[in-house]
Amino acid sequence: MNEGRNYVLAIGLSILVLVGWQFFVAGPQLERAQRQAEIAAQQEQSQSDVSDLPTPSADGSTADVATQTTGIVGSREDVIAQGDRVTIETVALTGSINLTGGRIDDLRLKRYHETVDDSSPIITLLSPEGTPEPYFVEQGWVSSTGSTTNLPKADTKWQVEGNDTLAVNTPVTLTFDNGAGQVFTRTFNVDENYLFTVTQSVQNNGTGDIALFPYSRVTRQETPQTSGFFILHEGPLGVLSDNNLVELSYKDLAEEGRKDYSANGGWLGFTDKYWAAAVVPKPETAINARFSYRTANGRPTYQSSYVAQDPVVIGPEQTGSFESYVFAGAKVEKYIDNYEQNLGIDRFELLIDWGWFHFITKPIFYLIRMLYGILGNFGLAILAVTVLIKAAFFWFANKSYASMAAMKKVQPEMKEIQERFKDDRMQQQQAMMELYKREKINPMSGCWPVLIQIPVFFSLYKVLFVTIEMRHAPFFGWIQDLASPDPTNVFNLFGLLPFDPTGLPLLGGFLALGAWPLIMGITMFVQMRLNPPPTDATQAAIFAWMPVIFTFMLAGFPAGLVIYWAWNNFLSILQQYVIMRRHGVDVDLLGNIKSTFKRKKPVEEKEAK
Repeated sequence: MNEGRNYVLAIGLSILVLVGWQFFVAGPQLERAQRQAEIAAQQEQSQSDVSDLPTPSADGSTADVATQTTGIVGSREDVIAQGDRVTIETVALTGSINLTGGRIDDLRLKRYHETVDDSSPIITLLSPEGTPEPYFVEQGWVSSTGSTTNLPKADTKWQVEGNDTLAVNTPVTLTFDNGAGQVFTRTFNVDENYLFTVTQSVQNNGTGDIALFPYSRVTRQETPQTSGFFILHEGPLGVLSDNNLVELSYKDLAEEGRKDYSANGGWLGFTDKYWAAAVVPKPETAINARFSYRTANGRPTYQSSYVAQDPVVIGPEQTGSFESYVFAGAKVEKYIDNYEQNLGIDRFELLIDWGWFHFITKPIFYLIRMLYGILGNFGLAILAVTVLIKAAFFWFANKSYASMAAMKKVQPEMKEIQERFKDDRMQQQQAMMELYKREKINPMSGCWPVLIQIPVFFSLYKVLFVTIEMRHAPFFGWIQDLASPDPTNVFNLFGLLPFDPTGLPLLGGFLALGAWPLIMGITMFVQMRLNPPPTDATQAAIFAWMPVIFTFMLAGFPAGLVIYWAWNNFLSILQQYVIMRRHGVDVDLLGNIKSTFKRKKPVEEKEAK
């Protein structure tokens, strides 16, 4: 009897456990799994929808909008004048927002001019569709699969609500009523520099829930001209959490078609040498990001876009919103650093290409900027940095120069060894090594003062080449832009002759030699005359021609870099001269220079061989 009762009780408890498991555990897990699968499918559809220029239509298909696939309609000024627009006016920016599509597609940078002449046109960054080089930013929504929500498209006419000029602390709000129960709002804020805050809102006056995925993208038509230097990246760029820094060239993106990434937060867009446009979600926002390429009406079209992984679900009589950022402007380090620190934008500093030696490049930049604040001239700041760098390497350079002084002192013994073993090269080298060892001389010591400068030289080159702070920064006299080559030319007598030697066919590329590169070459030549000449004839010839080679090599480099190298050579000459005199070496600098230009007798040439 008891056994039967226990048996029935066990069956009942088993049934209760199974029902409870199904109700409290298995059921919710299954619902969550189904919901996740639906969201994943919706995201795949959503990301596919924003991969190209056409905006998704209500049924999930894509509808081509004429303004998105058209060729060149007219000049930039004519295209802008044809549409209804909201003005953008700040101390840093001027432009407008296109009410067709609600895009930021007209933006110019008031603080920067195309040339050193302040009367030249200011820099144009963004341009609308239909111009020779369209480049614009837009936001929007895509719906889940099967949704019938009528979303705003690229040809949607937005209405201005209230203020019609976007300025600092004066936002602009655009609205669109789809006539089916939803009212879309897009509010733009801008700071005093180059950051826009865009808030997209949807008021649902319908009877059911709607789920929408917000997106943001930068579109660029036509392949822009780049500087073409390997030390600088220009093109699609982004930092996408675990994917780290993503750098793509326009050519590579055109060949691959598209590159997809998943990330939490981050940013992506396009960068030029000094300017950039990037879309930035709020930190930790889960996004699907994409760099894509397509051809529209024969025009190459590049996009950097993201779509949020989680939909904004809006119930009846409710409002949902999504806030994001747009950076569009000059890559000024202090502004970019401020955005990274205050807004939590992941590694936004990488918008500036600091390079592999960033641990040297950035401190040098900070030091130059600090000294500029004191001296008021970037050229003087570079000269001051050179002095500080020389001071930092003073002990090391002294050891090298002392070794060279000792080598100069034993020159008579070296010549005697060469005479004694002139027919036995191996014995000659062995005797030289014994002499170096006895006198504690390092024959390579003359190379160290140059070698230790290479990382600093490269980092300073990077600073001058990529930082906008150096762009159009004047020095004195004819140097009005430290980031550009010396504009003078030896071959037209520094402008006295009315022609440009660099324009000559075939030879023009070898005739770019300005005054400062010439000064640099002379100082390098003088410095090398202080050093004892190499015993090997081949090495001696290389050292003799090195100043000439460097002079022509650096002629096309930024003037600031050439000035640094010339000033560094001058300081090295003084330092080396003093050290050699202290070690008892008789420095006949003028005699060494004169002997360089003396023609050797045939017998001496034969003996040198």
